[in-house]
Amino acid sequence: MKPKIDFAFKEIMMNENARIGFLSTVLKLNPAEIRETKILNTYLRKEHESDKQGILDVRVSLNNNMEIDIEIQLSELRVWADRSLFYLSKMYSEQIKPGQTYDVFKKCVGINILNFDLFPKETEFYSCFHIQEDTRHFLFTDKMEFHVIELPKLPQKLKDDSSDILLWAKFINAERKEEFDMLATKNTYIKSAYETLQVISQDDEKRMEYEAREKALRDYNQGRLEAEQRGWSAGEKAGIEKGKANIAKNMLAKNFDLSLIAEISGLSIAQIEELSKKE
Repeated sequence: MKPKIDFAFKEIMMNENARIGFLSTVLKLNPAEIRETKILNTYLRKEHESDKQGILDVRVSLNNNMEIDIEIQLSELRVWADRSLFYLSKMYSEQIKPGQTYDVFKKCVGINILNFDLFPKETEFYSCFHIQEDTRHFLFTDKMEFHVIELPKLPQKLKDDSSDILLWAKFINAERKEEFDMLATKNTYIKSAYETLQVISQDDEKRMEYEAREKALRDYNQGRLEAEQRGWSAGEKAGIEKGKANIAKNMLAKNFDLSLIAEISGLSIAQIEELSKKE
């Protein structure tokens, strides 16, 4: 399995040791400072029925004073910065309830792992953003923070003094056993992540879910490609929707849970139920 397929990455993050290692690296914390990490519900609350539903890849509470959204995106999405801001803003705003004061807010951090260039003019694979004053560069607030890892910008070779964040990025981007074996020798937390990857790779049910997700991504990308080749915006939408429907139909035929089908296909539960009636 490839760690950058979101299903595999989510499974790796279920391993607390790997989770602590990854978060301490990206957030520049000593692992000893991380007393507790909890996996949270990835569905963001909707205030109204018409609100857009937000579903995060991995949502973590750290030391009960920070919430973290970890997202992996393989297909190019030009509005990624807006999407990331939307998700983090929803995470931030849903912390407060009627009658509470503003001191209840916890810091919200977005970690974005992208398989495309979000900043084409920049050469560094890793960037970190805060809300700060334009000229004197002091923080307006430390309650929102964005980390971006652009996988296509990773250097081909590692150096003896390669940073831990580069090692993690190389692990997430790796596809060959030789790469995994080498990286596992350089970082004990990556070794733990690799061990989890090996375990889930031998699990027939998890492999089926992984392959369904991998196929969903291929179908989605193929739909986009065909629509772009035709040059019709309407065709693009139709191609993508057809791909989503095909994924859902295949998973329905194998009796997958509706919530899993929704997560992988991108369709709503209602749309999937409608498809099942037509089968």
